Amino acid sequence: MGRAFEFRKERKFKRWSKMSKVFTRLGKEIVMAVKAGGPDPANNAKLRTVIQNAKGASMPKDRIEAAITRASNKDEKDYEEIVYEGYGPHGIAVIVETSTDNLNRTVANIRHYFTKAGGSLGTSGSVSFMFDRKAVFRFPKDEWDLEELEFELIDFGLEDIDENEGEIFVYTAFEDFGNMQKALEDKGIEVISADMQRFPMSTTEISAEQEEDINKMIERMEEDDDVNQVYHNMA
Repeated sequence: MGRAFEFRKERKFKRWSKMSKVFTRLGKEIVMAVKAGGPDPANNAKLRTVIQNAKGASMPKDRIEAAITRASNKDEKDYEEIVYEGYGPHGIAVIVETSTDNLNRTVANIRHYFTKAGGSLGTSGSVSFMFDRKAVFRFPKDEWDLEELEFELIDFGLEDIDENEGEIFVYTAFEDFGNMQKALEDKGIEVISADMQRFPMSTTEISAEQEEDINKMIERMEEDDDVNQVYHNMA
């Protein structure tokens, strides 16, 4: 019984830790959105998107409002979005998206994660050409018909549409994010999340032992508060 309790306790802690990390990232995105376009979501499309994502991630309303208020303070620190590229162990291509208020700290940490795993931090563009960046919108299926939506959204940049576990996923090119966001808003669709994701154009097959090496490196990266997302081309 003691082991079962400790296992449940550990799982609960990991869930809490992951949720806390998501809220921290969303808080940064709110700050950047407010500083770029003001605190009024009605006049700031980027802020509307981040608030949608925050609600979809179950971020408490008071934390969202606090982040907006904090960002409106001119003394609040700003964050810069930096993308790092490199190769992990076994030749796996890796992209690390970050938002930071200390570039020296972040680049030193990212380089350390690569080096410790037997990989190397590369220059800008060294692996990004291996990935396709797309906008991904997620919302409840409700009464929406997939074929009808596909027909209606094709003119706004729709590349693909899919349904999974009662939710619809809409994919567009990176450049069509704004067009699709407005189209979904105009249709009254309540989007749960809208973000940019990177998809490998081809993947690399590796052994289970090699995969474990990569996953250890990715876990260390994802635990870093400056890291938002980690992408790879591991099969």
